[in-house]
Amino acid sequence: MADHFFLLVDICLVVFALIVIKVISHLKRIPPLPPGPKGYPLIGNALDMPTEKEWLTFAKWGDVWGDICSVTVLGQPIIILNSRRIVYEMLDKKSAVYSDRPVLQMGGELVGWKNCLVLLPYGDRFRRYRRLFHSLVGGQATLKNFLPIEEVETRRFLRRVLAKPEDLQTHIRKTAGAIILRISHGYEVKENNDPFIDLAEKATEQFSLATTPGGFLVDFVPALRYVPSWLPGAGFQKKAASWANTLSEMVDQPHNFVKQQMAAGVAPISFSSTFLESKGLSDEEEFDLKWSAASLYAGAADTTVSAIYSFFLAMTLFPDVAKKAQEEIDSFVGSDRLPTYADREFLPYVDALVKEVFRWNPVAPTGVPHRAIQDDVQDGYFIPKGSLVIPNIWKLTHDPKVYENPFVFRPERFIASGTRLAEPDPRQVCFGFGRRICPGIYLADISVFMSCVLSLAVFDIAKCVENGVVVEPVHENTTGTISHPKPFKCSIKPRSEKAVSLIQEEELK
Repeated sequence: MADHFFLLVDICLVVFALIVIKVISHLKRIPPLPPGPKGYPLIGNALDMPTEKEWLTFAKWGDVWGDICSVTVLGQPIIILNSRRIVYEMLDKKSAVYSDRPVLQMGGELVGWKNCLVLLPYGDRFRRYRRLFHSLVGGQATLKNFLPIEEVETRRFLRRVLAKPEDLQTHIRKTAGAIILRISHGYEVKENNDPFIDLAEKATEQFSLATTPGGFLVDFVPALRYVPSWLPGAGFQKKAASWANTLSEMVDQPHNFVKQQMAAGVAPISFSSTFLESKGLSDEEEFDLKWSAASLYAGAADTTVSAIYSFFLAMTLFPDVAKKAQEEIDSFVGSDRLPTYADREFLPYVDALVKEVFRWNPVAPTGVPHRAIQDDVQDGYFIPKGSLVIPNIWKLTHDPKVYENPFVFRPERFIASGTRLAEPDPRQVCFGFGRRICPGIYLADISVFMSCVLSLAVFDIAKCVENGVVVEPVHENTTGTISHPKPFKCSIKPRSEKAVSLIQEEELK
């Protein structure tokens, strides 16, 4: 009997040894995670995550650990990409693996942005949204229908700036909102205190904060979303409830406006009215339409604002660039009319200037995180299923190996000469990657071009002089998924009396 017992023990030990050997050999075949700062037990790199301007910290990690590095926060792997090659190979070439979005507890679940295109999981609903967008703003050919809106609203922008140049930021936001609201909902903004413009500003600022990588602990500990708001440390719940209310108003109010206009028979053609006129929309289809229109409205209303404000900052800091662009405009367009979009192909320097606006101060410095839907291996490193993948767009547009003197605003870099090639177009990285590329890329590009070329045609932009002292603007940015230049002072004056008459003549028609 004892012999049988010891035999059984021996068999169990052998089986256990074989299992251990198999596990060890299997572990040896799994590549390591990408390198990164060493974390602590249990919490990982929670204390290493930046609380502001995270793109700068991610870039420093890249300098130390390489183009692909990683951290782990409370068990969640986060992969940081700091080079174009790595980004293209993962997010473009393997977009089937990396086109999903993570479930963001704060911004997506608690606030509600999960229904917006930017956070929508990859799947059938995402594809329906994309088809809706493509039918309206999916290419330059379809966008030609909206060029008159772009030109009319940008000329109104010139008049506002002429009247109150000190309110530049307000004018930029109003114009961006006016363009996109006319396209998405057929709504014409009020000249002062427009409720939809105010809603978009509040909601998009809240989105930027709610989706900042590492901004809220609940994103790494999902169970915290069930913590009652009255508990100490649960202040994020009250913030989420307030932000969710703002988002709901931003989505519902313009949609209801379109339906009221249609019922009265006075609705102009828009993204929303076109699809609402289709008979027999199911509740699900109308829900998708409402959120698609809101995605268009929210996305363009904030990102374009950041880019155009960056343009004015650049012209203030680099007056030689403004002068050279104005010389090109004067040479081709002349002084008897305002430029139009049709002039773009004949203004190569201004076209290059627009590219440099997108590169010099990227609107979304870290983009929106992607999510790996399966295990993957990249450059010998293991990318576990469920990893968050963050492309550091700021680093991609400020890589000295790609862009010479990257902190200098220099449009010439995009114009090939006899001795050098043009540097890569930043729009290839600034608007996302693979199947998650921004569907409004062409609309944003047109809007920024129109603001740049019309402003340069009629205004001189320079540093302010106060009490005989030149005020030097500081190039600093706000923290968040969507980043803006911090407020700065500049002088904006009409170039001539003829410029004033060109600005005002549209108002007299």
